[in-house]
Amino acid sequence: MISSFGDEFDQPGTLRGMKGTTPMAPLTDDFKNRLRSVDPNLGDFVYSGETYDAVVMSAIAAELAGSTAPAAIAAQLIGVTSGGTPCDTVKTCLSLAASGTDLVYSGVSMSSGGFTDVGEPSVASFATLHFDAQDQLDAGKMEFVTAGDETQASTRTAPPGARPANAAASGAPLKIGGLLPETGDLKLAYPPMAAGAALAIREVNAAGGVLGEDVVFIKGDDGTSPEVAKATVASHISAGVHVILGAGASGVSTAVLPQVKAAGLILFSPCNTAASLTGADDAGLYFRTAPPDVMQGAALGDVILRDGPKRIAIVARDDEYGSGLEENVRAALDRSGVTSDNLLALTYDHSAETIDFSGGAEQIKEFGPDALVLIGFAESADVIKALLSAGVEFKH
Repeated sequence: MISSFGDEFDQPGTLRGMKGTTPMAPLTDDFKNRLRSVDPNLGDFVYSGETYDAVVMSAIAAELAGSTAPAAIAAQLIGVTSGGTPCDTVKTCLSLAASGTDLVYSGVSMSSGGFTDVGEPSVASFATLHFDAQDQLDAGKMEFVTAGDETQASTRTAPPGARPANAAASGAPLKIGGLLPETGDLKLAYPPMAAGAALAIREVNAAGGVLGEDVVFIKGDDGTSPEVAKATVASHISAGVHVILGAGASGVSTAVLPQVKAAGLILFSPCNTAASLTGADDAGLYFRTAPPDVMQGAALGDVILRDGPKRIAIVARDDEYGSGLEENVRAALDRSGVTSDNLLALTYDHSAETIDFSGGAEQIKEFGPDALVLIGFAESADVIKALLSAGVEFKH
């Protein structure tokens, strides 16, 4: 959920009362102001902290490893989030890393718990978001809930890094290639992610860079499309990047992971949430700062049930993200006693140029739910429009 989603509708107040969840830690005013120093027009902050942390963690891991070799960085990334001397600023963490000190990075999104053995958060914060009468997110109603289990954090010890004799010996400069959704169904989420990445690069380089050199960031679009993303990955491979930041959609990361793995690079996503990626065949090269949907399913289930609905309809985008989150939401509802006869689950074809959900809208109208759960990206606006056209009444 993001405020700019309201721009998809001509009728003001269409989204009034709509609420949901997104992975997000409470953001300080200082962090928001630093983001706005990068993008003065920034109005949304979803995944900005996760993106910032992914870049900073990559930089710290490279400094600890004494190398820009992706395998060496990957060997340090999990350990960056657990054990050692606490640090919460880029300058302090990089200084500790340069001295070879074992450390634990307390970041914007990674402020509690640590990575699991497969390189994803063991604990995460979720924001409960509400749209107001102007179809904008109401900051005054935002709440935060925590999910996960700190005992699942890894206890593995990273191997000691080898301090290079000089920058050339380390392979510096560290090169990070963007694989973020500048275009496509997730483009509404691009500005905060781009700002988070740019801020992290600026602050890392202001602190002296990595291994004596400024970090190089090469922009790249994933297009919310496997085809676009694969072309971008190929370009990054040719450019000699060490870490690829992305992709945006879980299905896109799944599509490019074999290509990234074959090249021996790191794929580090700030916003992939599909639970299926937890067990991905990644040779230890895939990481994410966004939590898997097993956690978000529980958080979203709690939000749905707060209003006491008896009949619930779920409409999900038909991809890895949509089907995975739907499955986890249904599991949460089942645990709370919602029976199958009071639950209707439908999907829509997100790949269609124009989404026709008229048939599904009629099914939902006939079912008569008390609550409607919509899982999708910007294209889900077409689903809402179809529901309104079918006469489905939204109660606020």
